[in-house]
Amino acid sequence: MSDHEARSSVNHLMDRIAALEAELAAEIAKERAGLREGLERGRIAFEQEVLRRHQELKTSLSHYVLNARPLVILTAPVIYSLIVPLVILDIAVSIYQAICFPIYGIEKVRRRDHFVFDRAHLAYLNALEKLNCAYCSYANCLIAYVREIAGRTEEYWCPIKHARRMIAAHDHYRQFVDYGDAEAYHERVAELSKSHRAQPPPGSPAT
Repeated sequence: MSDHEARSSVNHLMDRIAALEAELAAEIAKERAGLREGLERGRIAFEQEVLRRHQELKTSLSHYVLNARPLVILTAPVIYSLIVPLVILDIAVSIYQAICFPIYGIEKVRRRDHFVFDRAHLAYLNALEKLNCAYCSYANCLIAYVREIAGRTEEYWCPIKHARRMIAAHDHYRQFVDYGDAEAYHERVAELSKSHRAQPPPGSPAT
């Protein structure tokens, strides 16, 4: 089997995996819909009985704070102080893609595809728990957002797999060429360059 045939076989398998992942996501969505959850004006609407039960299970704010371990309370300033570098990272990366991606011909990453804040609608969470959930959501959604921007950047500048196996590599990594395959690298760079040049310039109407 030639190198080209081998790469084609690998790409075919990766396409099948992606299709199965999409099918799995669709089945999970159907299962969730079967739990009698609905969306109403951006809020998760549970049936009244479920909502009543959630309110019964809610821990009061005073009980939640007074029963927290002292060491956990002492670490609060540390974990919340991370909001500063997180916001700086958010701003810096957003500015980066706003300036550079149109020049490179890379499609911008949409924030709304990565940032989700819906836990505040859960009746069994008190105010502090909702705040903690919002904070964790922001941090992890931001990392996913930055990861996608970094992945698209890496695909543009250096679509080469590492010699060592990558754990939890971003989605674009599977399309990278093998380590040490110089011919495939130059072919891939030419393909990407052609693809990006074919995109309409910033501000022009889509064709």
